[in-house]
Amino acid sequence: MHNSQLSTLNFQLHEVAPYINWIYFFHAWGFQPRFAAIADIHGCDVCRASWLTTFEEQDRPKAAEAMQLLKEANRMLNLLDEDFQVKSAFRLCKANSDGDNLILDGTILPLLRQQTHKNDEPFLCLSDFVRPLSSGIPDTVGVFVSTVSEDMEKMYQNDSYKHLLVQTLADRLAEAATEKMHEYVRKEIWGYAKNENLSMPEILHEKFQGIRPAVGYPSLPDQSINFILNNLLNMQEIGISLTENGAMHPHASVSGLMISHPQAKYFSIGKIGEDQLIDYAGRRNMPVEVMKKFLAGNI
Repeated sequence: MHNSQLSTLNFQLHEVAPYINWIYFFHAWGFQPRFAAIADIHGCDVCRASWLTTFEEQDRPKAAEAMQLLKEANRMLNLLDEDFQVKSAFRLCKANSDGDNLILDGTILPLLRQQTHKNDEPFLCLSDFVRPLSSGIPDTVGVFVSTVSEDMEKMYQNDSYKHLLVQTLADRLAEAATEKMHEYVRKEIWGYAKNENLSMPEILHEKFQGIRPAVGYPSLPDQSINFILNNLLNMQEIGISLTENGAMHPHASVSGLMISHPQAKYFSIGKIGEDQLIDYAGRRNMPVEVMKKFLAGNI
């Protein structure tokens, strides 16, 4: 199914807060995942105190620190909730794969394929999970972008602790809005998972059908494809501008694809050879030297 028009969603912070993946928030502050578990603990004093006792003596100060950080993060979320929203835009495109390219509503999106040997596994490309053009049958692929208000990121510039707190929360809120938007798209707009009934931990562990690879992540490492996505999403509609390198501004923004294939899975492109670099640069209509800059981590 595809309804190629652009849709935008505005979320209140308290609507997306349940979708925050606190493991990544705590990681940004230098905490291991086991300390992030405080986010799953009931907020009453008894529950928090008994959580502390699950740690070895030497780890309790760190656990107490995590507890305090979560408390301050939630207080900050409540403050921000009064003034700010998180926005998402998405579009379900008529799509087919053509080799290592995707064709999305007539726009060509070149992709990369794994080239480094791993056991006997096939070399994957995201286009493998989309129906080929040669089948004559159109498929659907979603494109999306989410962001917070630029003004949120600028808060508390004279208070480095609060400024970092807002920034790390802003990153999580953009991701959380994406998670909520994707659930809505799967169940209602696209509707391929109408009967999905997952708990929040299951959603955050990505137990749903399909994948949502984000730009800059291992299967979609080339940040400059934001320029192609921008043609489909008109990112400035939700307040995003792109730098000359394709980075999004505000910084707390995330963009990418939504693929519904039941076998679709995440993978890392890893190192690619000169042959693919040249081929990809050709498909992107960009000089090889420029492409090298965008794929520095893959060559």
